[in-house]
Amino acid sequence: MSPNERPSTEEPALPAEEFGWHRLINLEELPEGRVSTVTIGHESLCVSHTADGGYGCLGNACPHQGGPLGEGSIEGGWLRCPWHGYDYSPKNGKPPGVFSDAPAAYRTEVRDDGVYVALPVEAPRLRTVSDVMVETMTNWGVTHVFGMVGHSNLGFADAMRVAEERGDLTFIGIRHEGAASFAATAYGKLTGELAACFGIAGPGSTNLLTGLYDAKTDRAPVLALSGQVPSKVRGRGAFQDTDLSAAFADVARYTATVQAGSDHAELMTLACKTAIIERDVAHLVFPDEVQELAAPEGSQPGSPQGRTGDRGIAPPAEALAAAVEAMTVSDRPLIIVGNGARDSMDEICALAEKLDAPVATTFKAKGLISDRHRLACGVLGRSGTPVASWFMNESDLVITFGVSFANHTGISDYKPIVQVDFDPMALGRFHPVSVPVQAHVGVAAVALADVCGPTERAGAAAEVSQRWEVWRAEKESRRTDDRGEGISAAALFDVLSRCVPADAIIPVDVGNNTYSFGRYFEVADQSVLMSGYLGSIGFAFPAAMGCWAATRSQARFANRPVVSISGDAGFGQYAMEITTAVKYGMNITHVVLNNNELGKISKEQRTADLDVWQTSLRNPEFAAFAELCGARGYRVTSIDKLDEAVAAALAYDGPALVEVVTDALLI
Repeated sequence: MSPNERPSTEEPALPAEEFGWHRLINLEELPEGRVSTVTIGHESLCVSHTADGGYGCLGNACPHQGGPLGEGSIEGGWLRCPWHGYDYSPKNGKPPGVFSDAPAAYRTEVRDDGVYVALPVEAPRLRTVSDVMVETMTNWGVTHVFGMVGHSNLGFADAMRVAEERGDLTFIGIRHEGAASFAATAYGKLTGELAACFGIAGPGSTNLLTGLYDAKTDRAPVLALSGQVPSKVRGRGAFQDTDLSAAFADVARYTATVQAGSDHAELMTLACKTAIIERDVAHLVFPDEVQELAAPEGSQPGSPQGRTGDRGIAPPAEALAAAVEAMTVSDRPLIIVGNGARDSMDEICALAEKLDAPVATTFKAKGLISDRHRLACGVLGRSGTPVASWFMNESDLVITFGVSFANHTGISDYKPIVQVDFDPMALGRFHPVSVPVQAHVGVAAVALADVCGPTERAGAAAEVSQRWEVWRAEKESRRTDDRGEGISAAALFDVLSRCVPADAIIPVDVGNNTYSFGRYFEVADQSVLMSGYLGSIGFAFPAAMGCWAATRSQARFANRPVVSISGDAGFGQYAMEITTAVKYGMNITHVVLNNNELGKISKEQRTADLDVWQTSLRNPEFAAFAELCGARGYRVTSIDKLDEAVAAALAYDGPALVEVVTDALLI
């Protein structure tokens, strides 16, 4: 522009359409020569107070890159865009010289009580493709979305806002997207139903990956939703331009990018159906400009109606006969249940009673049968009890339901094995089994019980009781161990076994704290969740948020308390999420075993005859930290204070944390 050119001071015309006057600012609110941002309704405006005492009001977005003009400055009478220095008349938006690309300008009027602006009546909100897709996912049962709203997912976020206003959806805004995916994953693990996690382009979505890998390895349904940079700059090195389809290709069973011409309801239907049926991760990518496109006229949301069938598949007759024959000749059968039997325990326990067979669980399946059941012998394997190991060694037939045969479980592969699983790839995964049975595990258990004749065996319950007596005596002897460096795991889990409500939902973490939980905690009717095969540290507290959401949306989990357990390293991963729990009033009790150490890694270094190195931690007092965040915190350094602190935390209506100073060696 010419150095002497002055900005136009011509008043903008009044809107041609219906309009109304709105007060922008008070008369003394904005000094001369300054600009500011004001929002009226859904309109963001740039307000200027020029050096001559006049006022101007423009649309806040620069027409070039959307720069926020209200964050600019006035120089030489011109309003300068803060992003790239382009100039406009603050009065009417006209640029200098022969240029014509101007922001919208609105007539202002100074009155006794302030500066007013004439704005067109706001048009009704258009139904967008995002609305269609959100309506589809709520039809498929999505009631909770965990995530973070940002610049590349705003259109889809607005559709979720509308759904939340209707009462169809609850959005939980988290502090880190990794916590969002863990929360959604835990919801799926607990309920078998679908929750979603939500992030922006680039790092917001890549932060979701760890929790999604946990879902994939543990076969939990979860829906991941990613914003994306505008299509016109994709692949050109734009800010946060990441190939999300490639990034999610390994973790997601289904991934698709939503386009303007897509069948939007069908894409969301395929994503939800895949996640639920395959018990896996489904992922959708939403380019920025597509999210706010008007939905085609007559667009209807999708639903599960007519899209799924009955998954209660019965076992083949030949396999059923072979399994019955193996059970008939067995003198000491042992039933082992894995996480795949989570919804079929009534049927399996009925079979166990008929066979007079003890029931052990894998670590992932801890809690599927109460340790108070007369045939329950606890967890088998590295995180288990000597009770289960005894029956594994003494058995002459192993009958498994929904078990993946991980090496940590310790199922003896030389024994005759009847393996029942819905997934054909799980049958004989690591070694041949005597009788592979492909079927829904609950349906198979009923079928086996129906055709098995009466057994002459008796006395399993008495033997189970005897083995528990031996183990409980051993636990009692360890309970009072004290080296003067903290409370023993045996003492802590003795208290938790007595104090945690019998119907609690218990997400646990990774590390020595979790191994000790598997060994010492005696389950009543609690539900236990963990990062089983991925083994991701930090799982417990975000998972507790997902479980809390399930208690709000699923009638069968209503009013059940949530008690999560982690070590200090695990809690440290997502410690700031305690502010999320406070924000949403989540009634979660979290127990932190604080030994200022990566105790499991120290143990592994010693076992490998290595020096203990780089495993120490510098922790705050977690109880005080919880209080600073608005939660309740209790710090325990002696056994005699444990019951009181746990009881107080459980009684508090809201997030509470119990920090227990523990001995890293007394595990």
